[in-house]
Amino acid sequence: MKILHTADIHLKDYGDERWQTLQKLIAIGEQEGIELFLISGDLFDRGIDAEELRPHIRELFSNTGFRICLIPGNHDRDSYAGGMYFGEDTVILADLNMPCEYKDVTIWGIPFEPISRTKILHHLRSIAPHMNSATKHIVLYHGELLDAFFSRSDFGDEGDEQYMPVRLSYFNDLQVDYVLAGHFHKHFDVRRLKKGGYFVYPGSPVSITKKETGQRKINLFELAKPPQEYLIDTPHFEEVVIVCDPFSEKNPIEALKERFQTLPSNARVIFTVTGFINGETIGMNEEEFVKHVKKIVRDRCIEEKYEFQDIRMILEDDLFKSFLKKLAQTDYDEEKKEHMRKIVIKAMMGAGR
Repeated sequence: MKILHTADIHLKDYGDERWQTLQKLIAIGEQEGIELFLISGDLFDRGIDAEELRPHIRELFSNTGFRICLIPGNHDRDSYAGGMYFGEDTVILADLNMPCEYKDVTIWGIPFEPISRTKILHHLRSIAPHMNSATKHIVLYHGELLDAFFSRSDFGDEGDEQYMPVRLSYFNDLQVDYVLAGHFHKHFDVRRLKKGGYFVYPGSPVSITKKETGQRKINLFELAKPPQEYLIDTPHFEEVVIVCDPFSEKNPIEALKERFQTLPSNARVIFTVTGFINGETIGMNEEEFVKHVKKIVRDRCIEEKYEFQDIRMILEDDLFKSFLKKLAQTDYDEEKKEHMRKIVIKAMMGAGR
C-alpha cells in the first residue's frame, strides 16, 4: 500500500501557488497509485480561508481513487467544527478516540490543542491498549518534537510559543508504526522510535516563508517500509551565494550563469555576490559587473545583495606580489593558501583607508 504524507500547505487563496501545490500533490497521488493521502495539520492558513475554499476542496478531494485523512493544526484548528463536508474521499480526524480504519491500517489523529506535555502523554496512553500487532498503526500529529535540535524559525512564523510539545519517548508504550507529523516547515526529517517505528516531518511542500529554502519534498512510502523523500517541483526559495575569487581561472560571470542554469524552474532566489574581483582581468568595473549580473538573474531573484569588491589595485601592488611568490613556495594546501590570501587582502584594504 502506497501512502503520501504531507503537512503545512497553509492554503489562503483559490488558484494561487499554494493551491496549485495541493493540486500537484493530488495528481502525484493519482500517478503513483497511492491508497492513503495523509495531511498532518495546517492545510489552511486560517479558519476564514477554510470557509472560502471548502467548495473547491470538496471538488478536489472527491473521486480521487484514494482516502484522504487530515487533522487540525494550530492554524486551522477551528476549520472543521460541526461535521463540515470536505469531500467524498475525506476523513477529518478531530477526535483521538475515533480513528480511521482502512483495510489493515488504523489511523489515529491527534488534533492540535494548546495543552501541556503531561496532557499529550495522557492522550497517547489512552490509545495504547487499543493498538495491536494485527494491524498497522499510524498516528497523525501536529506539533513540536523536543528531542530535535530545531531553531524557533524552523516552524514558520510561530514566535517563541511551544505547540503540542512531545518527546520520542512518549511513544515508547505504543505499538505504532509511523508518527506522521506536521508543524516543522524547514526540511524532511526522520527519527526512529524505540519499538522500530518512525517519526517523520516531511517539511512544507511549498515555501511558506523565506526560511524554507531548497526544493520541497513529501513523504511517499510503502506501508511497512521506511519513509521516503520524494522531490516535488513546487515554488520554493533558494539561497544562491556566488563567491568571487580573482585567483580562480573561471570568470565569475560564467560561474553565475552555470549556477542559475541548474536552478529548478520554480525557484525564487535569495541572491548574494561576495568575495573579490579583478576588474582588470574580467574587463569591467564594479558598476559594469553588477549590470552584467542583473541581466542574468533579473526575474529569478526576490532579494539581491552585492558584497563583493574590486581589488585590482591590491593585486598590482608590489608588496602583495611579493607575498604571493613566497606563498607559492610553501607546501600549504590550497585551502590554507586561499585563507591566507584573504587575510592579507583584508589587511591591505584596511591599511589603504
